[in-house]
Amino acid sequence: DLAAQLAANRRADERVAALIDDYGRDRIERGFDAVIGYSRDRMTAAIDDLPDGTYEAADVLEGDGVTEADVPIRTAVTVDGGSLTVDFAGTADQVAGNLNAPLAVAKSAVYFVVRCVTDPEIPPNHGCYEPVTVRVPEGSLLDPNPPAAVVGGNVETSQRVTDVVLAAFAEAVPDRVAAGSQGTMNNLTIGSRGGGSGGTADRGNGDASGPFTYYETIGGGFGGRPGADGMDGVQVGMTNTLNTPVEALEAAYPLEVERYAFRPGSGGAGRHRGGLGLERSVRTLVDATVSLLTERRRHPPAGLAGGDSGARGENLIDGEPVPAKTTRDVPAGTTVTVRTPGGGGYGDPADRDPDATAADRDDGKLEE
Repeated sequence: DLAAQLAANRRADERVAALIDDYGRDRIERGFDAVIGYSRDRMTAAIDDLPDGTYEAADVLEGDGVTEADVPIRTAVTVDGGSLTVDFAGTADQVAGNLNAPLAVAKSAVYFVVRCVTDPEIPPNHGCYEPVTVRVPEGSLLDPNPPAAVVGGNVETSQRVTDVVLAAFAEAVPDRVAAGSQGTMNNLTIGSRGGGSGGTADRGNGDASGPFTYYETIGGGFGGRPGADGMDGVQVGMTNTLNTPVEALEAAYPLEVERYAFRPGSGGAGRHRGGLGLERSVRTLVDATVSLLTERRRHPPAGLAGGDSGARGENLIDGEPVPAKTTRDVPAGTTVTVRTPGGGGYGDPADRDPDATAADRDDGKLEE
């Protein structure tokens, strides 16, 4: 990844230098300024189209990995003409665990939401974000002081920042915001230093004797939307990860996938149903260490405009529930199951089209 970033910057340096040679520095800089100004003007106009006022929301993280106590995140979104302020006063202080988020991650989550509720086609550059002010208390969960642990901030805390800012905007423009989505990346890591028992190299799985690390994030339910049901089994928020095919996983690792399916009935009821969560069960073929970094195991994704909440997620090791954040050493033959949250429903369930309910039943998306 680092080599790719270095290469991209070297290529950009070469290409910009070539443009300057062809057109002159002044003309190129004027062009850059024009693009930035164009984005700023479009974003200012889009924010000006929102109703003025202050809109508040709050949510929690389910522990920081050291304790299971809820960690609050609060926001107040103020729209004033063509400017927007997102203030996180009241958010928890930085925590001992790894759920702290660098300020850049918190800002990125805010910018993501602003683009979603205004105009996603505005070119994303410095000008696009000039009308948006983000205020975060120093030393808080969203702007921690070193040496705070931050690995979970990018994958989990960013999800909750997205959720609370969207919830605040739902007060202002409910027709532009979906119900709560799964709100977690369901991080699953299985690894071994090698030399464990239970090898099955003759069965076509990955090398059972050597070290390995398998890491995956697992999709879940997208919230019901003002004009459509939520999507089933997708990553949500600021994620950029995709499904790992069972065949590829089993070919590369000493693991077997016992089950990979939608969770019937996990989407919240509503005029537009929430998307379904997933169930993924992976059996280890060697002694291994399992780590889970997940959310929405206690607090479900919320419905919107009268819709019901989506189902909570669950983590199981050999059928026994384990916490949202845990690390366990397990013997060969252990099955790790991750059941991901469903999305919240949008609108009164009584208003759902009967034909849509019948189609869900035919597709096996409802509980028996």
